[in-house]
Order: sequence, then structure tokens, then C-alpha cells
Amino acid sequence: MKTISLKIDDSIFGETENIVALMKKPRNRYINEAIEHYNRIQKRKILEQKIQNESLLVKDDSMSVLKEFESIENEN
Repeated sequence: MKTISLKIDDSIFGETENIVALMKKPRNRYINEAIEHYNRIQKRKILEQKIQNESLLVKDDSMSVLKEFESIENEN
């Protein structure tokens, strides 16, 4: 495990302290789980953006192929 120093807004810290007390969970475990959850969300967003970009590339390529087929059909 790595140790980090972290500055947290007072309001967020207070809210976190209340939640971990109610959950009877160590603050460190709670923060680790929160970061893990946030990382999953960010990975999904990155993947979604990548898929959208690749979809646009495929769309352009597909439209080009379609136009070629249409021109071949028009020639016949």
C-alpha cells in the first residue's frame, strides 16, 4: 500500500466522518472504496469516448463504401 497526504475540504471531511461512524467502517477503507468506485466511473467514460470516436471513424468508412457500391450499381 502507498501512503499519501491529502487535503480534504472541511465539509467533505465532516460528512465522511459522519458516514464512516454510522457504517462502522474505517475511514481509510471508505476512502479506498470511494476512489475505486470513482476510477470505475472514469474508466467507463474514457471507454465510452473511445467507442464514440471509433464509431465515427467506422461510420465515415461505411458511408464511403456505400457510395462506391452505389456508383457501381449506377454504372450497370
